[in-house]
Amino acid sequence: MKKIFQILTFINTKKVNNIIKKEISIVIPAYNEENRIGKTLEIIINYCKKNFKDYEIIVVDDCSKDSTNNLVLSYKNKKIKLLKNLKNRGKGYCVKIGVLNAKFPLILFSDSDLATPIEEVKKMISYIENGFDFVIASRNLKDSKIFVKQPKYRQNIGKLFALFVNILTGIIFKDTQCGFKLFKKYPAKFCFKKTTIERFTFDVELLYIAKKHEFKIKEVPVTWIDKPGSKVKVLRDSYRMLKDLFKIRLNDWVLRKY
Repeated sequence: MKKIFQILTFINTKKVNNIIKKEISIVIPAYNEENRIGKTLEIIINYCKKNFKDYEIIVVDDCSKDSTNNLVLSYKNKKIKLLKNLKNRGKGYCVKIGVLNAKFPLILFSDSDLATPIEEVKKMISYIENGFDFVIASRNLKDSKIFVKQPKYRQNIGKLFALFVNILTGIIFKDTQCGFKLFKKYPAKFCFKKTTIERFTFDVELLYIAKKHEFKIKEVPVTWIDKPGSKVKVLRDSYRMLKDLFKIRLNDWVLRKY
């Protein structure tokens, strides 16, 4: 399968190089985001108008109970697409659906709070130009700039989770969970089609699959500002995420899903 993608990459190299920095799909998972989705869309639209020849913003609503849908639909902009889940499925499922429906050669996944500013995509594109297939934002590298930190207990839980990720999956990135990742279209669609985890540990599964198929991944430092309103419930979701790490290995070792 890797050889097939090498052929596809060769065929599309000229096309990708010509339109890099010009066409991008931006996927935003959303659940009860009425208080910030409007401002986020305004910021992204203004940035894309100035920096890309063409763009699309795909908001995937995870069965919100507030006015998230209505706010997105209020934008009379054909570049904004709203996809709605029939029931609550989880962040990972939303990102997967968004990526699989994206049309442009560059696909950015961004959290709806823009804790990582949209301007950080510029440096990430430079790594795509240099041959990487996945570029992931990191809050834990030496040059990362954290202006508003998470509470100490969340920082400690994050470090412990990274340790478990390394032990159970062999992934050695400093930060798999930052909600800002840039992909090339073909490798991203290939890997997301194989993902099975629908909630917060989807990032780990995605990177595990990408490494297994020898796609090139770059972790880069970014600016990050902690925003209130996180949907992560520390005790409940920490337990689920740990279970998901075992599921990733089971899928690979026993079920051979990857």
